Amino acid sequence: MASTASARRPKPKRRSRHTVSRILSGLLALVALLGVIARSLPSDLQSLPYVPIVVSATPWFAVAALIALLFAVISRRWGVALLAVACIGLEVWWQYPFFAAQTQLPSETVAAVTAGQAATDDRYARVMTFNVYKGQADPQAIVEAVREERIEVLALQETTDEFVSALNDADIGAYLPYAQVSSSDGVYGNGLWSATPLADPADDDVNSSASFMPGGTVTLGDVPVRFVSVHTTAPVPGYWDLWRRSLDELAMMRADTGTKYIFMGDFNATTDHTPFRNFLGDRFRDAVQQSGHGFAFTWPTDREWLPRFAGIDHIVVDRGMTTGQCEVVEIAGSDHAALLATVAVS
Repeated sequence: MASTASARRPKPKRRSRHTVSRILSGLLALVALLGVIARSLPSDLQSLPYVPIVVSATPWFAVAALIALLFAVISRRWGVALLAVACIGLEVWWQYPFFAAQTQLPSETVAAVTAGQAATDDRYARVMTFNVYKGQADPQAIVEAVREERIEVLALQETTDEFVSALNDADIGAYLPYAQVSSSDGVYGNGLWSATPLADPADDDVNSSASFMPGGTVTLGDVPVRFVSVHTTAPVPGYWDLWRRSLDELAMMRADTGTKYIFMGDFNATTDHTPFRNFLGDRFRDAVQQSGHGFAFTWPTDREWLPRFAGIDHIVVDRGMTTGQCEVVEIAGSDHAALLATVAVS
């Protein structure tokens, strides 16, 4: 009897050999599953507390699923492995458009936007959007980016009177002499700057509950395009429903079919947020996603311990427009990076 008991003692050790792998595979698969569920929620449920923050990290849940799959294979937890594969499959399905260009810029566009100076009489424009973080971004660096990138239309968010004055002192008018800046609270505002006159400038094109979103019409070639500088409510405690409401208000712009739009700004949402996708609908396109640029993470830039992980700044174009040459540029003083793109209008 003693020898039989002795022979059975190693079995518990064999069963516990991959205990850590089993635990990690289960935990990481659960994290990945929660990320997938959050991304799949309808608009109303995505505005529940903290859900928007979880959804903003959607692409990163694929990493959790991959690691879960590795540990599941090591520990032979095939059910967990199957769950991880399903999560990976959904993530790939959702994020694949960022790596497959839907359209291509015309070949002549490259020459048009890399000339010695911006050409303002064609159907191509280099554009840029940037949240200047309560007017704390470096105005001189913005002007240098405008000059080097030959920007024709610039959208800025969270401006202040002092910042606009500093931007003028940095000689933004030498490149973008036409501007429309508006503020709903008298402190922080949003603005548009253009190399050519802004026709029909307005303080607020959207009638948004979040902030004034100024608009102005720029003629690209012979096509009038309405540019709007966007800044929605941030998804922070106490403002979850207002965040969704500000995106829903933007979605109402789809009904204005008589105007060609380009929206540029801080949407406080990624393409994984249902309210943002509802805004796009079957009419508007995200420039980065349309161009197949890959991810363009623009936030946050002011935390040394945390890399940029969310693409909440967007350039959104109307039907009949093609985008490319997307770029993310960090500018000192802000918690956002600037987003640039080239737009061609047909």
